[in-house]
Amino acid sequence: MTLVNGCSTATIAVNDRGLLYGDGLFETMAVVGERPRELDRHLRRLLNGCRRLAIVPPDESILRREITRTCAGAERAVLKIIVTRGQDSRGYRPAERGKPTRILMLSPWPVYPVHYRHEGIVATRCQTRLACNPRLAGLKHLNRLEQVLARGEWQDEYQEGLLLDTNDQLVEGTMSNVFLIKGDSLHTPELKHAGVAGIMRERILDCAATAGIAAHIRNLTFQDVEAAQALFFCNSLIGIWPVRRLDDLSFGDHRLTRELMNLLDLP
Repeated sequence: MTLVNGCSTATIAVNDRGLLYGDGLFETMAVVGERPRELDRHLRRLLNGCRRLAIVPPDESILRREITRTCAGAERAVLKIIVTRGQDSRGYRPAERGKPTRILMLSPWPVYPVHYRHEGIVATRCQTRLACNPRLAGLKHLNRLEQVLARGEWQDEYQEGLLLDTNDQLVEGTMSNVFLIKGDSLHTPELKHAGVAGIMRERILDCAATAGIAAHIRNLTFQDVEAAQALFFCNSLIGIWPVRRLDDLSFGDHRLTRELMNLLDLP
């Protein structure tokens, strides 16, 4: 099912700024038993992103009603919400108070092999680098061309790719956030210059704080990856994927990864 501004359609205007310039934001969430998981967190990030980009935020009550309508009857699915700045005349300068476009799409649940969680995945270090831009850092904006280029670097031999920025700082995966484990503590990159502040990343940090697990948000480099005992990727759909091999680096199973998997109620 797809809704555009509340109407059942799969088309948008050709002068929509989301299409023309990637001028907008999106959220992707797991739907279980007709209910999107962590909906409040996702909507909070979406509306905060609208404020940061000076996009007129959609009415939250209307958006929630459309979410309920879209997810009706879905036992397990993926909901994607897109908010663009809306239609406008030609040119980069946005209108003062444009009318945003709301797009809700429901897709089938992706079937990933169970052993990705239990045995770990094989990943690679991408050659593509993320640009540093503090004004966009943390946002789940529609400009995903860097991720498209990075994901085009391999076929099926890897399950995820590790991304650094142009300053050699570790950032994230192509579709996920990343955590390192050193000793008895978690380490995840600070996202002040690039990357997406993921909802699962947020949940893991909250869970760690509640469980008394030390967690550090700081600048990391690939040398930190090489020195780590364990490495895992995370997002709202995959949950946690431990990494058993990253190119020529091997990582073992770690109790903190398993502890987090047990503490988080993952679909």
